[in-house]
Amino acid sequence: MNVLVADSLPESCLEQIRMLGCRITYKPDLKADDLPGRIADQGILVVRSTQVLPATIEKSNALQMIIRAGAGVNTIAVDAASAHGIFVTNCPGKNATAVAELALGLILALDRRIVEGTVDLRAGRWNKKEYSQARGLAGRTLGILGFGQIGRLLALRAQACEMRVCAWSRSLTPERASDAGVEFCNWPREVARRSDIVSIHCAATPETHHLVDAEFLENMPAGAYLINTARGGIIDEQALASAVRQRGIRVGLDVFEDEPEGGTASFKSPLLDLPGVIGTHHIGASTDQAQDAIAAEVARIVRRFLLSGEVLNCVNIAEQTPATWQLIVRHYDRVGVLAAILEVIRGDQINAEEITNRVFAGARAACCSIMLSDRPSEAAMERIRGSADVIQAEIRAVV
Repeated sequence: MNVLVADSLPESCLEQIRMLGCRITYKPDLKADDLPGRIADQGILVVRSTQVLPATIEKSNALQMIIRAGAGVNTIAVDAASAHGIFVTNCPGKNATAVAELALGLILALDRRIVEGTVDLRAGRWNKKEYSQARGLAGRTLGILGFGQIGRLLALRAQACEMRVCAWSRSLTPERASDAGVEFCNWPREVARRSDIVSIHCAATPETHHLVDAEFLENMPAGAYLINTARGGIIDEQALASAVRQRGIRVGLDVFEDEPEGGTASFKSPLLDLPGVIGTHHIGASTDQAQDAIAAEVARIVRRFLLSGEVLNCVNIAEQTPATWQLIVRHYDRVGVLAAILEVIRGDQINAEEITNRVFAGARAACCSIMLSDRPSEAAMERIRGSADVIQAEIRAVV
């Protein structure tokens, strides 16, 4: 299997993949526009921040799987990959601790004005009177948007600082919130109203694009803090700039809407010219611990795929197919049995949407489940049941 690694990975990870018999092309400096010219004959593509555009999918002739060496897949053309039968997978949760640590660091930096104070000290200005003014975290409320693994880890750290925590997530229930010791919010704007500090940990989806908009920001108390270590597009940056100027919202950002691709580049954000706004370089996942964990997960994904065909953490398998009927066939484990059954189904112009075949101990018999787009005719069912290789066949409507 040919593997193209288009971002930095530790040598230990590359060596594990080589030991599986793979031929690695290691090009960590490739950009999105370079990938279409490099993807031919590659079976697996590994990326971190490099975008995988539809043009790369179109140019691939052997690609079977794309691995995002990180959480989230918003930099990958998932729809195009799905249309070409290419698995897309990622490494969820492996950088959660690192991101939670940075989010807490940005909160502390805003509250104690660490960045501004350091800049003044380096310029030779001593201003203890100014920088002695800080609110402190104990007793204040942290609101978390998105209560996945990163959100939960941040909540634990905030609680250790004696903060109250409230949270909203599409999947969060009052029971799960209570189990985590946080207050449940029904809506994102409820988080805004109730919180002294809001930290964003949502995935980037069409539904979360500009989730933090002008109305959300108007619901935040004047002088509140906003932290984003998720994705830039979740915040409407123009609305945020207005909130900073007019309502004194203070901001810590690790991500931006139009941040550069790659490790070094020129970058200018109008937000960073505003007082009370600090930023980092999209480094939330960039600790040695996180990168080692992600590298190990990439190697595990490749190993499982090559040895068993299983795709770990796959994000583009349909949760529900168009199947309306399920054909269950218990049959003898012999050559050509399933091919003959599928030929009968094809004769009725019915598509097999999903097939699972489980072999019993001893490999003498098996049970096959075939999800179908329509109900086979009675004649087709009689042909299947009439086979000497079929023990039993039944058809069920999918509920």
